[in-house]
Order: sequence, then C-alpha cells, then structure tokens
Amino acid sequence: CQSTGFCLYGCGAIIMDNSIEPVAASVKQTAFENLTHLKTQFKQIHLNQLFAEDYERFAKFSVEHEAIVLDFSKHRIDPLVLDGLVDLAQSQDLSSWIQQLFSETQINYTEHRAAMHWALREPQLQPFSQLNQQVHTQLERMYALVGKIHAGQYRGATGEVIQDVVNIGVGGSDLGPLMVTHALSDFKVATVKPLNVHFVSTMDGSQLSGLLHQLRPETTLFIISSKSFGTIDTLSNAQTVRQWLEKALGTEDKVVKNHFIGVSTKPEKMTEWGIAPEHQLLLWDWVGGRYSLWSCIGLPIALMIGIDGFKQLLAGAHAIDQHFQNAPFAENIPVLMGLLGVWNNNFLDIQTHAVLPYDGRLKYFAAYLQQLEMESNGKSIQRNGEKVALATCPIVWGEVGPNAQHAFYQLLHQGTHSVSCDFIAPVKRYNSNQFTYAENAEALVEQHHLALSNCLAQSRLLAFGNQALSALEVLDLPPYKQYVGNQPSSTLLLKELNPYSLGMLVATYEHKVFVQSVLWNINPFDQWGVEKGKEIANQLLPILNREQDGLSKFDASTQGLLKILLGKTDG
Repeated sequence: CQSTGFCLYGCGAIIMDNSIEPVAASVKQTAFENLTHLKTQFKQIHLNQLFAEDYERFAKFSVEHEAIVLDFSKHRIDPLVLDGLVDLAQSQDLSSWIQQLFSETQINYTEHRAAMHWALREPQLQPFSQLNQQVHTQLERMYALVGKIHAGQYRGATGEVIQDVVNIGVGGSDLGPLMVTHALSDFKVATVKPLNVHFVSTMDGSQLSGLLHQLRPETTLFIISSKSFGTIDTLSNAQTVRQWLEKALGTEDKVVKNHFIGVSTKPEKMTEWGIAPEHQLLLWDWVGGRYSLWSCIGLPIALMIGIDGFKQLLAGAHAIDQHFQNAPFAENIPVLMGLLGVWNNNFLDIQTHAVLPYDGRLKYFAAYLQQLEMESNGKSIQRNGEKVALATCPIVWGEVGPNAQHAFYQLLHQGTHSVSCDFIAPVKRYNSNQFTYAENAEALVEQHHLALSNCLAQSRLLAFGNQALSALEVLDLPPYKQYVGNQPSSTLLLKELNPYSLGMLVATYEHKVFVQSVLWNINPFDQWGVEKGKEIANQLLPILNREQDGLSKFDASTQGLLKILLGKTDG
C-alpha cells in the first residue's frame, strides 16, 4: 500500500482478513488533526473549570449497562473531544474490526490464528455450530468432573475423598483463575467435604514448598494448566508434585491417574506425561492465555463457585460481548474506556494508569489487568510492519484502594507524574446470607460505606485539588499542604460483585484493550517478547545444570554472572 499525504499511522491502509482495504488518509488526518487542535486547549484546562461550566457533566459523561455504571465525567474532555474520539474510532474502521473479532478470521495474523475467546462464553446455540459444539463439549466434561468432586465421588489413589485442589500454571493459566476465585470467595458452594483451592505459579518452587507441607497426598488433586503443555515453569512444578505423591503413595499408575487433571491444547503430551484421557480437558490455539479463564482453564473457578456460578460468569461476559457489538460508540462502555485511554495517553501525555478497586475481594484484579493490557498492547510494530507513530500501552499498575492510600496515593496527589485512574467499587457489599451473626450486619455495612466514602473522596481530591477542600481550610495553607488536582479518573460501579457482574467487568476490559489496539494499529493477540525470553532461558538452563559448557557464546555480563552462579570466579 502507498501512504497518501499525512496519515496517523504512516500508511493509508489497514490489514483485514489477509487483505488490504484502503482507508482514506484524509479521513484519518482530519480526525487526528481535530484532536491535536483540542489537546492544546485541554492540556491547560482544569477539571474545576469544566465542572463549573457544565453542571450536567455526570449526566452527559456516564453510561449504565445492566450491572455496570461508568462515570467518566472526571476526564478532561467535553462533547467536542468525545465526538472527535468517536470520529477517530470511525476513521480506523473500528466497527469492521469488531466484526472481524467476532468471527473465525485469523485476526492474530502473526500466529495465523483467530482470537475467539468470545466463543467460550457464547450460550449453547440451536442448532449447534461446529465451534459452539466444540466449546460446550469441553465445558460439559469439565462440569461432570466438578460435579463428581463436589459430590465426593472423585477419589484419590487410596480411596479418600479429594479435599484440596492445586492449580499449577503460570501467566493466564494462573492469574485469571486466581483473580476470579478470590473475587468470588463469597460465592463458594457447599460440598460433601470442605474443598480448598490453591494456586502455584512461581518457578523457584517457593510457593509449592510451603504448600505441600500443609496438604495430605491422599486427598489432594492437581490441575496442570498449560496451553502448550511445554511451559517449563509449570512442568517443573508438576514434576516436583509427582515425586511428592509417588514418594507417599507409590509409583503405581493409579497415583498419577487419580491425582492429576490436565488442561491443554496438546492431548498427546498430556497422555505421554501420564494423565488419563478422561481427565484431560482441551483448549484450542485460538484461545490466548490471558483470555482463557472462560475455558476449562477456569476449572478452579467452577470448583469454587459451582457450575451455576461459572455459567453466570460466562453469561455476564456474553452480555458485554453483545453490548460491545451493538451499542453506539458514544454509549459503548468498552469503546469509551478505550477512547479515553487513547486521549490520555496520546494527546495529554499521561503514560501511566492506576487500577484502584475499593473491595478487598478484587485484590488480584490489577495484577490480572497488567497482563491483559501490557502483554496485549505492549507493542511497537504496526500491522503494516512499520514502527508505531504514537505511544501504545501505558504502564498499568494498582492495588486495592485502602492499601494504596497508604502506599502510593501521595505520588498521585502531590507528585510530579500525571496518572489516570480507574476506581472500582460495588454499590452493595453485604447481604443477609453472608453474615455469621446478625449483630455483625450493621458494622459490616458501615465498613463498606467507609470504603465507598474513601473511593469517592480520593477521586474527588485527585480531580479538584484544593477546590475539594473547604474555603476556610485553604486560607493560609502552606504549599506542602496544597493539591493541584486535575488527575483524570473513571469510576466503575458494580451493583454487586457477583459472578455475573465480574464476568461483565472482565470482558469490558478485554474489549477496551482491543479498541486501543485498533486505534494504535497493532496486533493485541501475540506476545513474541514473552516467547523469546523463554527461549533464551532454555539456552541458559543446561549451563546452570552443568549439562553443557557454553559460556563463551554469551555477553560479558551474563558470562560473569554465570561464573558466580557456577562457582567459577577467579581466585
């Protein structure tokens, strides 16, 4: 393709379905130039002024869809900016890209794969499509295993009921299930015998070592979650566990058969490892690891919240899939979040984004989003093979709000960095069936109100600075007690944190990431940097294990460090 005139991405075309469809460079140019003109004004404008000029900001800049409310009124935008961002999305043909995503097109062009995580949460169709049938066949097999374990019918090698399940995985095979099971701990289902779910991911064995001392081999089941069934971190932990089991229970085939379930795209590798075919759950290449919690990678989730709870999680995500495909851009929550991120990142030069949940159950949500966003959009090469012209993914970080207030909020309020934030909180936290004692009810509700008041207060101070203080307080206030404000933020309210609303929340962020990838013209579904790091680690491992000597092929720093690790230092 030939670039004609000025183009935001240096090219007047986008690649779709292995073909090139020209997009008028002038359309992109106009959308980008309009926003560039507006950014000069909005870099100087303060949120105090925007709110003073428009008392209807919340009504204009908030959207509600089922269980989620998005308030984006505390962003440095006005209707002209919002219209300009929507024009930018349209100039990048976002609608067509959304259609491509919800199809079997190989949208992940570098790996020649589709990206059909949306198909994992699609309900059973009548009649079945082949894709839908494949997905639900595996889900039904997973549900059958969950039912047996919950009923106490799944037994270990000695005939005892399983009481502990350990998920062994890393990356998307760990972060997603870990985040969701912790977030939905209030929805743990009753089982014949109490069932505990644990997670192991670190390759150094530190998690595993501490955990195995707490478990009984006779009553412990292990899930090996690995898309490739070749990830060295996961298989190393799995082998250690296997040795632990065989030392306690013997080396008979039934030990491995009864104490391991595998989830992978590679049934032949699971069989070779020793996992029984009836205990193998399958994935597909088109499921990205960071998008896989909706698949049988979600087995720990289903074990925690039950089959009905897992179905509700899928249903919430599917509801957002429908919203994302059908809602106008100006009322579309994932699209709006994506556009706001691009405005902050590329026009207001805000390069970091904090995720701040005001609910302890969302302890792992920021870590989950770090992988989702930075592994997806941490790219610098466009789909046309050229370097990007704009900054792509910001640094994503965060923590549960009450902890963060006593850690890094000082930087947010009075530091030198501009940071955008997402505040997340449930409207309703406790209900009567969650109270052990009725007299605790009032105190717990008051604690939730304390969390909500802090959530609103922090976003208010970040936005309005000194103006959030009383007039009397501002008088004679020394500089070190003053607050500039003007830090943009969104607030996401969930009517209640439950399986359905969490499914909506996670899918919302998935699609936000996709929107931004379209605007930046990058592929959000590969992760070649991650793969290359693993490859180089595999080159170093034989040297550290003293299986080969190849120091000379590495750089001076790596050679020096290897010598220390191998005890080969001079003198």
